[in-house]
Amino acid sequence: MPRQITLPIEGMTCAACATRLEKVLGRLEAVEASVNFAARRARIELADDGAAASTGAVLQAVSRAGFAVPETQIDLAVSGMTCASCAARIEKSLNRMPGVRAAVNSARGRAHVAWPHGATDAASIVARIRALGFDAQPVAAQGRSAQDGNRRADRRSRFRLSLAVAMSVPLLLNMLAMLSTGHDLLSRQVQLGLATVVQTWCAWPYYRNAWNAVRTGGANMDVLVALGTSIAFGFSVVVTLLGLAQPVYFEASAIIVTLVTLGRWLESRARRRAGDGIRLLLDRAPRVAHRLDAGQVVDVPAERVCVGDVLLVRPGDVFPVDGVIVEGTTDVDLSMLTGESVPVTRGPDSEVFAATVNRTGAVRMRATSVGSDTALARIIRMVEAAEGTKASVQRLADRVSAIFVPVIVALALLTATADVILGFGPVSAMVNAVSVLVIACPCALGLATPAALMVGVGRAAQVGILFRDAGALERAAGLTTIAFDKTGTLTRGAVRVVEAVPVGEGTVAGLLDIAAAIEQGTDHPVAVAIRAAAGGSSGVSGTTARDIVVLPGIGVTGRIGGAAVLIAAPRAAREKAAALDETLISTWETAGRTVVCVLREGVVVGYIALADEIRPEAREVIDTLRRQGLRTVMMTGDNARAAARVGSDLGLDSVRAEMAPPDKAHLLEVLRRDGGAQARVGMVGDGINDAPALAAADVGFAIGAGTDIAIEAADVVLMRSDLTGVTDALSLSRASLRCIRQNLFFAFAYNLLGVPLAATGMLSPMVAAGAMALSSVSVVGNALLLGRWRPPVSPAS
Repeated sequence: MPRQITLPIEGMTCAACATRLEKVLGRLEAVEASVNFAARRARIELADDGAAASTGAVLQAVSRAGFAVPETQIDLAVSGMTCASCAARIEKSLNRMPGVRAAVNSARGRAHVAWPHGATDAASIVARIRALGFDAQPVAAQGRSAQDGNRRADRRSRFRLSLAVAMSVPLLLNMLAMLSTGHDLLSRQVQLGLATVVQTWCAWPYYRNAWNAVRTGGANMDVLVALGTSIAFGFSVVVTLLGLAQPVYFEASAIIVTLVTLGRWLESRARRRAGDGIRLLLDRAPRVAHRLDAGQVVDVPAERVCVGDVLLVRPGDVFPVDGVIVEGTTDVDLSMLTGESVPVTRGPDSEVFAATVNRTGAVRMRATSVGSDTALARIIRMVEAAEGTKASVQRLADRVSAIFVPVIVALALLTATADVILGFGPVSAMVNAVSVLVIACPCALGLATPAALMVGVGRAAQVGILFRDAGALERAAGLTTIAFDKTGTLTRGAVRVVEAVPVGEGTVAGLLDIAAAIEQGTDHPVAVAIRAAAGGSSGVSGTTARDIVVLPGIGVTGRIGGAAVLIAAPRAAREKAAALDETLISTWETAGRTVVCVLREGVVVGYIALADEIRPEAREVIDTLRRQGLRTVMMTGDNARAAARVGSDLGLDSVRAEMAPPDKAHLLEVLRRDGGAQARVGMVGDGINDAPALAAADVGFAIGAGTDIAIEAADVVLMRSDLTGVTDALSLSRASLRCIRQNLFFAFAYNLLGVPLAATGMLSPMVAAGAMALSSVSVVGNALLLGRWRPPVSPAS
């Protein structure tokens, strides 16, 4: 039967667009399309033959035509994964679906899946995962039931481990007695009974997972465990039942299962600790809010607070949602957001955020953001998204893990065959083959990168540094140049008007009044300073302006009383052919001041001089970066003289002034090109003007107090308005990348050394099992050490 899908289409501006897209889609073989411009949708009918491939062809055709299908994204909690091969199998299967992009994190048991809206749905994604033998459900749907399920699974694991230990200890003692005295403590029938309990009930999860992998055309670590223990156990059963004069290996099969189970349990505990970063954030979310209803305080669950509700927050309470204080003054601990434990004073009209702590005074607040819209929720989403991404250094491990199990099975067969040919006998061949199967472990390879990322990203969030993805964490360690914006980044951004000079018969108050009216259209620091100097947010005399337009990198324009007014820097004012007082401008700029010109109908009506203060930590940060071998550059739209003065005071390597936003993005390309093949350029900024450069940089750092646009364009968000966050982020990035490389080296070295030793008979199956169990625990344990990272203390401090 034909298959029908409906795709929303973005980018159509008229009926001609719909017609063109319909023609493009109609040219595809076995595809019938109808595009509705009004609904912005395309109804596609695919022939039964090759429908899956046709879906991909349709999406490509839409893209080639210059349109886009919006994406749907979902995070799934995946259960049943036991090693990196499981994650690779799920990821490969999902990525085969038309238009689907999937990244599976074996360390967290999560899958992040994105697809063009309408091409498939969440139910189909979950069904695909379940068909592979795993289970999945949306993370948002887990809730408390997921925590209860995890606790039940942990109890089952502990019981299974306890039973395996109880059955294996007598077998181990029997083996030791046999080695020392040459006689068994236990009869072979008793050994068979003890080993059977371990091999059936305790090892059942390995058989189940191995079967699920094999029946879907894959292989994982459980296949190796099931094969190795089954060979040792099966051989011993045959010898016992037939009464053959051969040694038995019941203790080997049982102890292998026990050690693997112990390793999995320890690994699971370590992985939970590796995820402590995000759990600490979740634990900070308050459960109860004190809502004011008709003058009465009513305790309600925090999730039932609505925007506009007035809440009472007492000393020691945690703010339940984001909001604005309407009454009272207090000190607030913002460490949840910024990592800075020094409380800050907040009073009426001040913003407060969910999960921050009210330290001293009782205040009333009005809720402005609740639920998933709070700053805490956004931080958690960002951290989860970053943990779900992959660093490029993981690609080699993924490729190795994908073919690891088949290669190890082939090596085990080769080992057994070689032992028989060389005359070592079938028993030696069996033992060595089992050792090869058991010691090989793709788990360490699979956990090396995600475990370090989980700890690194979580630790960063605790100190107020949010990495958008794993790539940003990885790229930050390789930066060679850091470019800074000036106003609000290297300077406090607390610009103030220091002088205003009207032209002609105008007055200072009138000049500021006009400028303040036009500057209503922006929250740029210069605009805020002008409005403050004029006496308030709307100007002294309440002059109103209309048709206000912000021109990034130029200024602000609008109309007052029918006349066109422009507030602009001298460079932009000159382009309007206005006659300027160059002497006054030169004097102010030489003094390091920012100059703006006020023009009405192209004629200058006055000049305003503003000054800003360099951040106290800026010089220390620049010195630290230069000691680390990084080049420092300042890019600003301010005048050259003021920029040069700041650059000289801070000791910057280069200063570029009078730059429009597109110029900043272009300069980053120039810096990258001039720096050679290994050059990587970072950008630090806080405003709308910085967004293009932040997006163009290899790593963009947005100061947390900056605009939402800047934060959205950045790769790293520094939640506190403090430049030391840049050096802290670089330090943590280097530490994380170092940990990843250590883990990958250990994982590769372990297998490269362990497999040959096992193949040559130098490791018994039990020793191999113990080494295999410890390999994954060691990798995760090394990642946990990253949680001890602390922001570096500079020599200056």
